[in-house]
Parts: sequence; structure tokens; C-alpha cells
Amino acid sequence: MTPRDTSVLPSVLQKRSGELLDAWIAHQTSADGYRPDLMADAELRDQSRELLASASAAVSAGGLESPTHPSWQATRQLLGSIAESRATAGFAPTATATFVLSLKQPIFEALRKDVQNPERLADELWNATTLIDRLALQTMESTLEARERVIARQHEDMLELSTPVVKLWDGILALPMIGTLDSARTQVVMESLLQRIVETGAEVAIIDITGVPTVDTLVAQHLIKTVTAARLMGADCIISGIRPQIAATIVHLGVDLSEVATKSTLADAFRLALARTGHSLGRAPARERR
Repeated sequence: MTPRDTSVLPSVLQKRSGELLDAWIAHQTSADGYRPDLMADAELRDQSRELLASASAAVSAGGLESPTHPSWQATRQLLGSIAESRATAGFAPTATATFVLSLKQPIFEALRKDVQNPERLADELWNATTLIDRLALQTMESTLEARERVIARQHEDMLELSTPVVKLWDGILALPMIGTLDSARTQVVMESLLQRIVETGAEVAIIDITGVPTVDTLVAQHLIKTVTAARLMGADCIISGIRPQIAATIVHLGVDLSEVATKSTLADAFRLALARTGHSLGRAPARERR
């Protein structure tokens, strides 16, 4: 193979940078799977120009043999940033890796123009192929890591959205819960509820479990923890949505909820909360109810 100090690849990347960039952009925009709906042409060109310039600098600094060379540190960071932005935009990992791999053809064409000796050209093409393939693998790893971070953030956002704390009345909050209550969600529930108690100075918090499909020992323990945390903040709790099946399950499991007020419906819990806070709702006159 061509020795690193005699390779023409560094000079080709520098001398033909503009030509390479135009050819690379044209190759990307004409390829199957091109997604202009996910990324504007201007942003694609900016990413391509930055990556090509960074790779050229790394190769010129002695990183021709491997992208693990110290000269590639800035390029690896840039690839990580590109992978993160593309994962957030909705690109598949293979699409981001193909973004790097598509640089092969423009580089090959540039090398053919500058290297006339067939054996030397073969060595140069091999060096370029190996280098770009390794970069593509690193890009794939960065993309998968970025997608995991995006998924984790989306999961946290969904947990927060699925546990809204609603102010029903002065001093009264309601926390309607839907779906399975696990440890992670319990933590989000407690943090959301306690924050709203602090913000509103609420005296009573209604935890409505009408939308919770099943209640087992673990779910009951999570409810008790939430109630305890709210009490420590000075707010009493009422659990509503206790259906006959759930009541039977709680009794069967031997879970002690005797110190927690429970109601079958949110409306009943709201009436109790009003009474505890010294409020009442009178019936409207007959004419107003029509």
C-alpha cells in the first residue's frame, strides 16, 4: 500500500476541495432515499463542507491510516454533532452512515485524475476506502447513541405529559393518572405533584386512578409513597377511582390504605376536598339550570 508520507490523498483533498464538495452534494441529492423534507439543502451543504474540511485537515496532520489518530478528534466530535442533529430530525442510522459513505465516489474520481499509475491508484483507492469505511462505522455508533438519547428524552417528556397536575379550586389539585404506574413514573408523579403544591400552596391533592388498569402491591406502594410525600409538603391526599375490582384486589393483597381517604369517583373526591378546605357548591336556581 502507498506509504502515508507519499500518499497524494492529502493534496487531493486540499487542491480539489470545491470540486469534491460539489460532486458530493450532487451525489447525495440524486441518490435514492434523499430526504429534503428532513433537511434543507443549505444545511446539507454546510454539514458536507464542514466535514470535508475537517477530514482534509485530519489527513494532512497525519491521520491517513486510521480515524482513531489524534488528528481526527475534531472530526469525530463534528460527526457526533451531525449524528445528533440528524437523529433528532428523524434520519435513520443507515441514512446518516450513507452520508459519509457517499463521499467515496467523488474522492475516487478525483484520485483517478491525479494518479496515472494503476498500482499506485489501487493503493490510493484502498487507503481512501478503508478510511471512509471506518468513519462510517463511527458515524453509525454515534447515530445509535444519539437516537438512544433522543428516545430517552422523548420518554421523559411523555411521562411528564401523562401526569398533568390540574388546579380544580383554590387549594385543591387533581392528578389524573392513566396507564401503568411503575417506579420511574412514580418519581415523575411525585416531582410534578410536589412542585405544584409548592407553587399553589394547595391543601388537598386528589390522585385519580380511574385510568389505571390494575392495582397490585407495587402500584399500591407507589401510591402510598406519593401520598406520604405530599403530606410532608403539607397537603392531604384523596385517592379517587376506586372501582369494585380494585377495592377487592387491595383487600386481597392486604394493602393498608386506612389512613388515606378514598372515593369511587373524582366527583365524590372533589366534594370531600371542598369540604376539607371550607368551600361548598350550592345548587343553582332552577332557571339557571335550564
